[in-house]
Amino acid sequence: MNKCYEIVFIVRQDATSNLVESIAASVSKVVKDSGGDITKTEFCGLRAFAYPIKKSKKGHYVLLNAICDGEVIFELDRQLRINEDVVRHLSVRVEALDSNPSALMQSRHYRESFDDDDVPSDNVPEVVAE
Repeated sequence: MNKCYEIVFIVRQDATSNLVESIAASVSKVVKDSGGDITKTEFCGLRAFAYPIKKSKKGHYVLLNAICDGEVIFELDRQLRINEDVVRHLSVRVEALDSNPSALMQSRHYRESFDDDDVPSDNVPEVVAE
């Protein structure tokens, strides 16, 4: 029985975009070869970590929405674990897949949609003088 999964993985910061895309393609191939389907692929770009991971401060984030069997997730976990270019990965089962952009992409588009002069007043930090 096929279930819905969100698969997120982070590729090391010095990787090229071609390498990131090839890792995403290999994950997609594993899912599709098992009879599953990838409904969305998001390349969220190079983002800073909250803390250093394996001496890196940034990484390329990729999000995939998949409909597949649970056994496929075990195989993906195994392949992503042995891939030296993947810093971290996480697969989460969800009730339904969201076709809208992820929170990472929404925040990026939100920030890029405003110029410095167009920042909404509710996001301006309040300065308190003592």
